[in-house]
Amino acid sequence: MEYVVRLTLKAAAAAALLLAVTACGSSDDGGNGSSATGLNPPDLKAQSKLGKTEGEVNLIAWAGYVEDGSNDPKVDWVSDFEKRTGCQVNAKTAASSDEMVKLMKTGQYDAVSASGDASLRLIASGDAAPVNTDLVPNYKDIFSGLKDGDWNSVDGQMYGIPHGRGANLLMYNTEKVTPAPTSWAAVFDDASKYKGHVTAYDSPIYIADAALYLKATEPDLGIKDPYALDQKQFDAAVDLLKQQNANVGEYWSDYLKEISAFKSGDSVVGTTWQVIANLTADEGAEVKAFVPKEGSTGWSDTWMISAKAKHPNCAYKWLDWIVSPDTNAQVAEYFGEAPANSEACALTSDKSFCTTYHATDESYWKNIAFWNTPIEQCLDGRTDVTCVPYAKWVQAWTEIKG
Repeated sequence: MEYVVRLTLKAAAAAALLLAVTACGSSDDGGNGSSATGLNPPDLKAQSKLGKTEGEVNLIAWAGYVEDGSNDPKVDWVSDFEKRTGCQVNAKTAASSDEMVKLMKTGQYDAVSASGDASLRLIASGDAAPVNTDLVPNYKDIFSGLKDGDWNSVDGQMYGIPHGRGANLLMYNTEKVTPAPTSWAAVFDDASKYKGHVTAYDSPIYIADAALYLKATEPDLGIKDPYALDQKQFDAAVDLLKQQNANVGEYWSDYLKEISAFKSGDSVVGTTWQVIANLTADEGAEVKAFVPKEGSTGWSDTWMISAKAKHPNCAYKWLDWIVSPDTNAQVAEYFGEAPANSEACALTSDKSFCTTYHATDESYWKNIAFWNTPIEQCLDGRTDVTCVPYAKWVQAWTEIKG
């Protein structure tokens, strides 16, 4: 089986001009209203009905999401879409969430496969339009756990169609890490046992992993949401990561490097994705990967339509196509993620695929805190404090790595 995974950081590595979401929207706006988190997006209306297709659609996507056979003749779900709809697909592959946000602001693209660390920015700025899910017939079969998420909706209004999901797992060398770990303590409080052989995801969003661990181990901090950290909570997470840094041999963003490090023994414990764990084991490394007892962070990607879309009807056709059972099954297997469509699992070539990726196990996903965009209005609903926005996460990440 072939997989395409993120070759560079999905989470933003540098957010120099991060959107100030507090400035977006109108305080007396009666449209979408003000959400429980304080996010108040502009009053945009979802498209009410489909019109004539425009002949083309311009997409921004992660590598492996829009395959037309040019990378591999056997991997093509674009050509049939073009034949059926008459919409020619023009795709731009983006290397980071920041790049996606920047490209969406140009108004030159119709839709984007946004991760949770970009979606709130697009919603708050008015660059992403509310989506009329009635115009996407396959939406009815999307797993319930992906609908109305904090990262893809506001007050029950969806701003996109869920594409797939994955968890950030703890992977360890079963021969060198004993006893078998059960907790993220293996890479935090106990990391000195494996000094120089700990690996961590190279992204500011990894601060949320430390916050998730502190939520369980330092209850006095009062962390409810790892993406909603007041200054005291944020400082505690940053301090924990600075302590971890002394034991980290390598921060990874390229999956091939992580596989190589676990094969050579340079890394023996750290964060990973299921697809990487599979490939690492296939390469002969003695590894296991799992969700620790504290739960885990994770990612869920959402196809969002630009509020300035020049080809909105083709964009809606694409949203329905990419989450149709057969197409969604192909994308999930090729990319290495749990599909969003509940009917897709019956169509994967590997009949154990959805079991491996926990696609149908909603109880599994309840322990996953999907990536979200930290903003000053605390996402956990607190109004008596200000939370640390993502721009400060980026600054802190540079300090953490020294």
